[in-house]
Amino acid sequence: MSTRPIDRYLARYPTVSALIYGSAVLVLLLTCGFALSDIGRQYQELGAAREVLSSFEARTTNSEANRAAISQPPGVPFLDGPTVTVASASLLQRMTSAITRVGGTVVSSEIDNHYEQSKDGYVRISATCNLEQNALQQLLYDIESGMPFLFIDQLSAQAELQGKKDGQMRVSLGVTGLWREAK
Repeated sequence: MSTRPIDRYLARYPTVSALIYGSAVLVLLLTCGFALSDIGRQYQELGAAREVLSSFEARTTNSEANRAAISQPPGVPFLDGPTVTVASASLLQRMTSAITRVGGTVVSSEIDNHYEQSKDGYVRISATCNLEQNALQQLLYDIESGMPFLFIDQLSAQAELQGKKDGQMRVSLGVTGLWREAK
């Protein structure tokens, strides 16, 4: 017989040794089960991450196709002219042509030399015109969507009296553009 006390105890009570053996096997089986379930969960997360990645890649290819489909308007983003006076005149000419393109008539126009940001290269003009009510949206789109980049600072629209021309409006616009000095 063995001389260790634990060996003698286990030899005397064989059910205790079977119970210890069974619990060790159960612990090993549970460990394997938890490990397999963890591997399965990680596999599901990997599949979900692949789906998200494929949707991002699809968005990237769609946005690149959309970028290629969107064309930039021709021209430069800044007002042309060697001096601020020439740039102001080109802005005034652009506004006058935009108003006449939509069927309006220019009542008055002026260059605003006292504009607070004129020292930063911004040029501002004010124009008053008469035009049809449905032409106002076309005018605003033409001003802000083309080149050079122009921004409408002030807009005032007033319907003419019914006794006068029907559907005509008196519109006052303040438009600003950025002039970049030629270097």
